[in-house]
Amino acid sequence: MKIAIAQINYHIGNFEGNFSKMKEAITKARGEGADLVCFSELATTGYPPRDFLEFRDFVELSNRLIDRLKDLSGDLGIILGAPTINPVIEGKDLFNSVYLIHEKEVKYVQHKALLPTYDIFDEYRYFEPGRGFGVVEFKGKKIALTVCEDIWNVGNENPLYTISPLDEIIGLKPDFVVNVSASPFSYKQSQQRIEVVKANVDRYKIPFFYINHCGAQTELLFDGGSLVVNQRGVVVDEMPYFEECFRCYDLEEVVATDVSNEQDKSKMDLIHRGIVMGIRDYFGKLGLKTAVLGLSGGIDSAVTCALAAEALGPENVRVALMPSKYSSDHSVDDARQLAENLGVQYDIISIRDPYEAFLNSMKPVFLGRKFDVTEENIQARIRGTIVMAISNKFGAILLNTSNKSEAAVGYGTLYGDMAGGLSVIGDVYKTEVYELARYINRNKEVIPENSIIKPPSAELRPDQKDSDSLPEYEILDEILYQYIEEVKSPQDIIADGYDAELVARILKLVNTNEFKRFQAPPVIRVSPKAFGMGRRMPIVGKYLS
Repeated sequence: MKIAIAQINYHIGNFEGNFSKMKEAITKARGEGADLVCFSELATTGYPPRDFLEFRDFVELSNRLIDRLKDLSGDLGIILGAPTINPVIEGKDLFNSVYLIHEKEVKYVQHKALLPTYDIFDEYRYFEPGRGFGVVEFKGKKIALTVCEDIWNVGNENPLYTISPLDEIIGLKPDFVVNVSASPFSYKQSQQRIEVVKANVDRYKIPFFYINHCGAQTELLFDGGSLVVNQRGVVVDEMPYFEECFRCYDLEEVVATDVSNEQDKSKMDLIHRGIVMGIRDYFGKLGLKTAVLGLSGGIDSAVTCALAAEALGPENVRVALMPSKYSSDHSVDDARQLAENLGVQYDIISIRDPYEAFLNSMKPVFLGRKFDVTEENIQARIRGTIVMAISNKFGAILLNTSNKSEAAVGYGTLYGDMAGGLSVIGDVYKTEVYELARYINRNKEVIPENSIIKPPSAELRPDQKDSDSLPEYEILDEILYQYIEEVKSPQDIIADGYDAELVARILKLVNTNEFKRFQAPPVIRVSPKAFGMGRRMPIVGKYLS
């Protein structure tokens, strides 16, 4: 038997576009003599469709796509994920299902049993869990069809669930497992995915064909990396990351091989490629073309600009250099050098006059008050106004350049440097931004060395440095990581050797600045716990405040 895997970049709700891609893969599969072609979870709708699923018309459009695939099937089997209407009154209106289509009919439908409702997932909001299990016979082979999370409870050891679908199915003696997935990217997820598939193989001793989405859906990245693992745990193939791919496999060869094709992957390579894909798909799927951002000469805007130029092409990126009376000459020089290195258009727009005009206008109101963060924020908001004016005038989307460390502790100005349509590095800690800059410069100097080595500063007052307000980023980021990603208590973090007063101050900053993050643009997710849909905190909560 020959089994084809189509790793596709779907577009949520773009039924015609999704069908066109599946049709192309079906044509390829038939041309290569495949018996079966496999697509991923909710392939008809794209993932995650969220509240689109509450529109019956949306589900009907998915059903019509299934009907069109029936007409294309004939002697070729087609496996794909799609929502299914629940025919009974009890429970949710829909199932999250995997279909086998063959000979112009739906031959079998298996409903997803384990519905993740944690981190970025909210599937129980929409779907009823499947409760029946079986196999489908196809051309002399028994296939176990599963959907994503259904293989993540190996041996029923996951405390989130009470059932292991494959434990229920394995007694029916399937010849291999097909798992259709929509597994979002984080820099840890690809290795965890491989370990989960290998754990299943170790328990059930049968081959696995694991099909994942690729492409970005606003803040969520899907990295592909679809897998073929044989009954001995050999990774026969690990498909490319962050790109569409089609490959065909002979089942007998999969079973027989001892050659592993598992890829080497570095954290920075994955983050770099993921963010580039995230920018490219955000613009492409919204029908946008050009971006604008403020370029300060600092590391954050430099990295953001380099990533945007790679994703969109330098001709589609425009930057504004907006020096104030507190800006150093080398900051302007570094920003100009980066723009010239990348070949992006740049404008130098001084904010001195607008800033003085604001101060003069506010003199009667601020009479007797000393210079403080108010005057600093006015500068940031003038810059925000300038880049938004360029955005409006030229139809360019403003990219936000704040990093995760700043976002965590509120080191940013609402309606100023926190403005933007997309946060490019908002899930990258400051220490990681430096690593990313070095990675971008791995072959040649793109980002000026001075932008990397100079002490970070907002340059909103004389001789300002980030370290005036924040601990060194090496310490700050470690504490933030333990609190945000590891979900550790203050006591646990202090027990790891961090100063109690410092921990209390940092965690208070994180919690009391939730209101700022609530108003921030969507953040491209690259870590296991990003701000946004995967971390839902109350704005007026009292914990640690």
